[in-house]
Amino acid sequence: MLDKVLGKLARQHDPNVLVGFDHADDAGVYLIAPDLALVQTVDFFTPIVDDPYTFGQIAATNSLSDVYAMGGKPVSALALVCFPEKADVEILERILAGGLSKMIEAGCTIIGGHSIRDEETKFGYSVTGLVDPKRVLANQGAKPGDSLILTKALGTGVISTAIKKGVAKQEWIDAAVASMTTLNKKAADAIAAKNYAVHALTDITGFGLIGHAREMALASNVAIRLFSDKIQLLTGALDCARAGHIPGGLKANRDFAECVVDYERELAPEFQELLFDPQTAGGLFISVSSKDAAPLLNDLIAQSLPAAIVGEVIADQKPLIHVL
Repeated sequence: MLDKVLGKLARQHDPNVLVGFDHADDAGVYLIAPDLALVQTVDFFTPIVDDPYTFGQIAATNSLSDVYAMGGKPVSALALVCFPEKADVEILERILAGGLSKMIEAGCTIIGGHSIRDEETKFGYSVTGLVDPKRVLANQGAKPGDSLILTKALGTGVISTAIKKGVAKQEWIDAAVASMTTLNKKAADAIAAKNYAVHALTDITGFGLIGHAREMALASNVAIRLFSDKIQLLTGALDCARAGHIPGGLKANRDFAECVVDYERELAPEFQELLFDPQTAGGLFISVSSKDAAPLLNDLIAQSLPAAIVGEVIADQKPLIHVL
């Protein structure tokens, strides 16, 4: 919706904007000095788990992710709070405490925020990061022959829906929460540590794996081949999809993006659903030179991340995405 509205407005021409909203990237990047740029992003949403502290952690992890997805280091954050007037303020304190715990882990300082009264609780952050303008990583730049690495398993959307319905098993909840509270910091640090030939980078969030793969393909003028047997799923994700715990965002993602997908092998219907599952605080999706793919993957696994090579970049063709 925002993309459609912004697209109708006059574009501002500012040479210091290194990354804007032209290619549906994860965050904006603005040059402030020859060797320094700001990375700016904002994200907030309604509770997806029952525990306030955990919700705060998830919201912070999700908000920080877009800075990591641009190759940046988060440095400051502003809290965004919508909270019911008659609700217990201790709940809000727990939400804020959870968010603070993840901001501290990220080395990111909360310097303020804004709150309003709202019948429905919503929480998140506007995060500012720093990046070397010569090392900005965007969702464009993927090259044919690149390997595609995904650093987290899929399934938070369907499991969160099961949680809201009160039917999620504890092991499903535990798996989803562990994933949604794992910062992408370790993955981003692994990418930067050895100057790997990463050509494009994004994180898998609200548009699901297919949606974000589509954006990378369009921005890079390439096509993508995904290996279905390498894509990892959270415990309980298939059970949730099979039982029909499908979030509205998944349906919208599939209606929008499935037209660019060619399934080259027969896949279980529930697995197909999960390719479009909207993720909260999802993993990084990395397009890296094939020669660097194995060493980078080993570094990611050494950080106890469930990373895997889930596909490859191929020359531009239609359809954009081939699922093997």
